[in-house]
Amino acid sequence: MKDAEKLRRRRLVFYENDINDINTVLGGFLQASKAKAGILIDIDGHLITKKGETGGIDITSVAALVAGSFASTKQVATLLGEPEFSVLFHQGKHESIHISLIAERTMLVALFDDSTSIGMVRLYAGEVSSKIEELLDRHSDSDPVDVDLGGDFSGEASGKLDDLFSE
Repeated sequence: MKDAEKLRRRRLVFYENDINDINTVLGGFLQASKAKAGILIDIDGHLITKKGETGGIDITSVAALVAGSFASTKQVATLLGEPEFSVLFHQGKHESIHISLIAERTMLVALFDDSTSIGMVRLYAGEVSSKIEELLDRHSDSDPVDVDLGGDFSGEASGKLDDLFSE
């Protein structure tokens, strides 16, 4: 399995301070771009965090559908000889969505209306993607070490039992 694929399949675990850092970055993005909401999801469509005006929107469904859309678009890219398309954009009559792949593990989903432009969102989405990637890199460097608790405890337990029940 390739290193990128291993990284992609590795489960993301975030602590409160990680989410606070990401929310700070998302808040700056919303202020600068004038987007309504910024949502960070993993590539499987699970919500990591959200910031901005998301009331009345089924974020769980949006996250799952965005991930599915991104996965199908990746297949289209492959058919065209591209490794992937790292940015998707869907424009509606009043609402639009901009999706950016970050570090092959997460996606920034920006929801915006006609009070801002795609140019502003794209410009600041690139910047925020870099900042979130730095946070993810820092996060992966500080992941807790896996501890194998599957060892053989029978010898130690047997000794303790002998101590308890021996005369």
